[in-house]
Amino acid sequence: MRTREAKLPDAERIHELISVYSGDGTLLPRTFAEICENVRDFVVLVRDRRIIGCGALHLYGQHLAEIRSITVDPAEQGSGGGKRLVKALLDQAKKHRVTCICLFTRKPEFFSQLGFAVAQREDLPDKIHKDCCVCPRFHFCDEVAMVRGELPKFAILPEPTRWLVKLQV
Repeated sequence: MRTREAKLPDAERIHELISVYSGDGTLLPRTFAEICENVRDFVVLVRDRRIIGCGALHLYGQHLAEIRSITVDPAEQGSGGGKRLVKALLDQAKKHRVTCICLFTRKPEFFSQLGFAVAQREDLPDKIHKDCCVCPRFHFCDEVAMVRGELPKFAILPEPTRWLVKLQV
């Protein structure tokens, strides 16, 4: 079992793996197009030339990255694949010199074993502004925010769009 960076031909299998766990709400659903657009964020877990797991590292800036879409094929659960994926993504974050890695999960016990600590959502405004506010579960989220590293002391939020500026004039 090993990890490697994902390639565009892997997108279909990544989509299948995520879909297995998005039906029951464990993972947020991702469209095939979204996976294709972000395939460079993904690492895949391979056994005998077959992709059995995946995970992504989404960069917000040097101050923050998010581990997301961690999944291992149900038939391969318990073999240490999830830990391998997280380690590969942490290595990616280190390569990019990211100072804080966050994630949102319903399995905090798993991630606490890997050095993550529970955090407050308010400490991660980049994540909340970009992703959470458009999530269908925004007002009734049951995921636990976790971080590893130094909490960001600032946020890089997008500038207001032109139409918003016009409305304020």
